[in-house]
Amino acid sequence: MRISDKAFDELVSDALDEIPEELTREMSNVVILVEPAHPQSPHILGLYEGVALTQRTSEYGGFLPDTITIYRDSILAICSTDDEVREQVRITVIHEIAHHFGIDDEWLHAHGWA
Repeated sequence: MRISDKAFDELVSDALDEIPEELTREMSNVVILVEPAHPQSPHILGLYEGVALTQRTSEYGGFLPDTITIYRDSILAICSTDDEVREQVRITVIHEIAHHFGIDDEWLHAHGWA
């Protein structure tokens, strides 16, 4: 599957727009990036790196922003249609944001957000 970088970025933006405002208001010290592929594993679609909101204490301060990275080429490699790309981007963005809120992979997989 092939789409332009700009069109993919717009899909990520659209997925972020679907996150309820009451949740986006709570997101703190996090950036969202789009990269071609994970350097060690092309099968990783997205990655959250940071200190989840549920793990932050009063000592949390001076940290670099958490990073959510969405891997464009990895997602495109598993999709055949524009609709599949849109849905996989949505799932991946929600999955990684859930990690920012402290939700683990076990819960996400059990509830269909793998």
